[in-house]
Amino acid sequence: MDGKHMQIGEVAARTELSLRTIRHYEETGLVVPSARSQGGFRLYTENDVARLMVIRRMKPLGFTLDQMRDLLDATDHLDAGVEPGPAEREALLERVREYEKAAAAQVEKLRIQLARAEDFAASLRARLSESEPART
Repeated sequence: MDGKHMQIGEVAARTELSLRTIRHYEETGLVVPSARSQGGFRLYTENDVARLMVIRRMKPLGFTLDQMRDLLDATDHLDAGVEPGPAEREALLERVREYEKAAAAQVEKLRIQLARAEDFAASLRARLSESEPART
């Protein structure tokens, strides 16, 4: 095996995804190993790792597998060696823009939730400090 390929264990460590999760994404067609070793082991490239990182970032924002597939399809077409026509390129870019807007909106919701959680934790700390006997 040359230095360009990684086995699934290394990919799992780099992406912080479980082997089971990576295999699930393979089964659903979101990522396909770039090669197989002579022994049949899955082999991945840096591009495969980058693809898994996109999926990993989308999941906690609530994107579905179909949405992940759609975004990856759009970026695959944009990154392909063949330049799409102007209308197709604009349509692909618009799809990516829509996902960026959806991600930004979800990030804002998460910021609000985090701020509320921090306020709640602070109120509990304040209550505890008021209720604890003074130390002398």
